[in-house]
Amino acid sequence: MLRALALAVGLFGAGGAFAQQLDRGTVISPILVIDFERLYIESALGQQVEEELNDKRRELASEQRAIEAELEAEEKALTERRATLTPEEFRPLADAFDKKVQEIRRDRTAKIRELDLQLGKDRDMFVQAAKPVLERMMIESGAAVVLELRATFLSVNSIDITDQAIQRLDGRLDERKDR
Repeated sequence: MLRALALAVGLFGAGGAFAQQLDRGTVISPILVIDFERLYIESALGQQVEEELNDKRRELASEQRAIEAELEAEEKALTERRATLTPEEFRPLADAFDKKVQEIRRDRTAKIRELDLQLGKDRDMFVQAAKPVLERMMIESGAAVVLELRATFLSVNSIDITDQAIQRLDGRLDERKDR
């Protein structure tokens, strides 16, 4: 345990050669870290993906409000009719309304599930778009691994490539737009 601590101090120490910053901003290190959530949130591609998902969420919420208003009006009308109907006449109407509500709930649950699946697909697409950028940065730095920042107990700031990855991913997106 003490040897590992001594090794870590040697590697991460101020005088150590573990992580070197080159003039062009590339870090030379066998280990790099990235805050992947920040890469997603702050990159133009991540923001684009999130905006599209937020549009779908807003659309779903708007549909939900319209459906709720319609069902409330229908329930109110049914309640008012109840006073003028016999139980035998009212029961089929109430059953039909309940059936309609259940169908709407199933439909809404399916749409929410579909949106969740889309979120997963969009995240996977983002990972696939970011992967070549991160691989290139890893090769340039001579790194053997890129770790998620949250899975890293302790690191020096110089091996965090999040800012550079955001810039490169945005640059790659800009290149594609120009084509």
